Amino acid sequence: MTDLAASATATVEHVLTVDCPEAPGIVHAVSRFLLQHGSDIIDNHQFGDRRDGHFFMRVRFATSGSENGTELLRRDFAAVAAPFAMRWHLEPAGTRRRVLVMVSRHGHCLNDLLFRTRSGDLPIDVVAVVSNHPDHEGLVSWHGIPFFHVPVTAATKPQAEAQLLDLVDEFAVDLVVLARYMQVLSNDLCTRLAGRTINIHHSFLPSFKGAKPYHQAHERGVKLVGATAHYVTADLDEGPIIAQEVINVDHSHTPDDLAAIGRDAESAALARAVRWHCEGRVFVQGRRTVVLR
Repeated sequence: MTDLAASATATVEHVLTVDCPEAPGIVHAVSRFLLQHGSDIIDNHQFGDRRDGHFFMRVRFATSGSENGTELLRRDFAAVAAPFAMRWHLEPAGTRRRVLVMVSRHGHCLNDLLFRTRSGDLPIDVVAVVSNHPDHEGLVSWHGIPFFHVPVTAATKPQAEAQLLDLVDEFAVDLVVLARYMQVLSNDLCTRLAGRTINIHHSFLPSFKGAKPYHQAHERGVKLVGATAHYVTADLDEGPIIAQEVINVDHSHTPDDLAAIGRDAESAALARAVRWHCEGRVFVQGRRTVVLR
């Protein structure tokens, strides 16, 4: 096949996400649009929430490659979306998100994200790391990523958060990930970054708050260790849940064992949440999420 023929038959894959009030004809309208644009559906997931009367859909499809093809698809789909009051997003499949990671002294989640990014396991580019401690500067620099030490005290918190927002703008950040960042974000910052900030914490909450939660859990003889990844909101640790991980434990595990198992759970849950968010699989509906896997 000649280069000209190959380019003529080349296809480009896109992902379309849709959510809107439930109504007859949504799937038909989307399918007809894809058919009219010569598209082939590769993968489709949908969910109709009968209780809330809301519909969610994620479609991955292939269409003939052409210059400005994505913009043309967006322009034409706007007319399909309007009658159904759709919230929708359409982009090339595999689009990489620009991620800023925030961390304090515990580096296991940061290290896991950096490894998964470097190995191509996550569809992201970590463009900057911000920390209120200098501990992980060497690790981050080894990966060739800018590291910013931004100390935070009660007196300097407004300035520190202003600096963070400047970095979000400077690096055109799509997603902020709190990889065991042990500072509470202000309500204003949570609002500014709503829907694009993910946090990870142990799943003992609301039990075992404060210092040494794994020691507290050991004293109570817990049988499960887990972690929860969620969107950040002004309600501390109560944002919509994206992913959770649970691991069985028993009486033979020491507090240090539980903490080590917890680190594994935290890393796994956070990586899964970041992947699902960046692949357009997560829809926020009120205080909860719908994840189309």
